[in-house]
Formats: sequence, structure tokens, C-alpha cells
Amino acid sequence: MQAISISFFRFDGILSRIWAFAQMQFARRKLERIPEIGFYKQFGTGTGEGVTPVPNFGVYAVMATWPDLETARARVEEARAFRDYRAHASESGTVYLSAVASRGLWDAREPFEVSQSEPAPRPIAVLTRATVRGRHLLRFWGRTPDISETVRAQDHLRFKIGMGEVPWVQQVTFSIWDDPESMLAFAYRSSSHGEAVRRVRDGRWFKEELYARFRVLHWDGTWDGRDPLRAIAGTPA
Repeated sequence: MQAISISFFRFDGILSRIWAFAQMQFARRKLERIPEIGFYKQFGTGTGEGVTPVPNFGVYAVMATWPDLETARARVEEARAFRDYRAHASESGTVYLSAVASRGLWDAREPFEVSQSEPAPRPIAVLTRATVRGRHLLRFWGRTPDISETVRAQDHLRFKIGMGEVPWVQQVTFSIWDDPESMLAFAYRSSSHGEAVRRVRDGRWFKEELYARFRVLHWDGTWDGRDPLRAIAGTPA
């Protein structure tokens, strides 16, 4: 079963932040040389909840696909690219996932292999990725303050971050929820988020988009000084 890792790294101090920014270019060769790595991406992030046009130069992320969970955990632990990131970071955490649903394309390909999932996974992780059409950039970013305010009020949201491949144009959101019901309530019944989705669909704001849901397999490390999954009953150890 394919496993997906998303590793998050926090950097304090000007020198470590300069190093992390440079890795958006220089870490690519190290990543592509890791045995058994599949589709991978590096991300910068936004400030606040991350869904903002203002970059956060203190947080970066790396996503990769692997043949299975055992391989994923071994490579993230042992590979030089990830060891270098952790050596310079003040905090790091990695979540391991398996896809239970995926629709759309990422760089004209389908990166995630979907496995059967019955019953619905608890907790559930969600990733969205989109390339925003240039003529809609101002409209897109004009919707984010209302959505960010709504996100803060979600009791069943355990982790949320906004990431970008190309600043302002290629955007990714990743979140972990207690259960599918809480996620669906926000996605489709929240007025600000629901209205934003309708505007995007009706106006064809995106050139390319992908939406995927995941079973959470494991979390290593901490974020904001804690394990974000610890409070969720039934989370894998």
C-alpha cells in the first residue's frame, strides 16, 4: 500500500532561515536520489493559518510518496535530505498517510494510489492543491481572510497549514480532522468556505486542481510543542 509522508520543519534565526530558503533549490538533487522515493514536492508556507499571500520564511515542508509505510519511515529517518532539514530546524514533525480518495491532477499526473477504506477513517486528513489562473489571483486571495477566520473556530480541526509550490499561484492546503463529519460540515456547510468553493467553480479560477482524503497512519515528532493527533481517540500509535 502506497504511503505518503508530509514533513514539516520550523526554523528560528536568520541563518537557519536563509539555509531553509536555499533548500528549495539545493535539496532537490538530494531528494531525487533517495531510493524508492516517488512523487515529491517542496513547499514554502504562509503566515497565520498559512492560507495567506504573506510568506512565512520560518516554516517549510516536504511531501513524498513511497511504496509502503515501513519504507517511508525508514527513508525519512535515514536519508540525508531529511537529516539535513532536521539538523537545521528548531522543530519538525512528519505525518504518514494512505489515500482513500483522490480526484484531479497534479502536474498533469495522479500522484496518489487510492486504497479501500471502510469504515470512513478517523481521524481524516485532507489535501487540496490548485494552480490559480493569473486573472483571478486578486479574487482568490481576497476570499482568504474570511476563510481563515472560520478555520480558527473549528473545534474538531487538529492540524492546518497552507503551503505553496510557486508563491501566490500554486497553492496547497492540508488539514487533519477528528472525523469525516466535522470536515464535511466545514467544507460544505460553512458559509465563507462554501461560498468560496461556488465562486471558484462558477468562475473557473483554477487551471489545475486536486482534492484528496487520507487515512492517518502515523505521526513522528511534534508541532507547536505537541503531537497534534494525541487528543484524537483511536489514532494509530
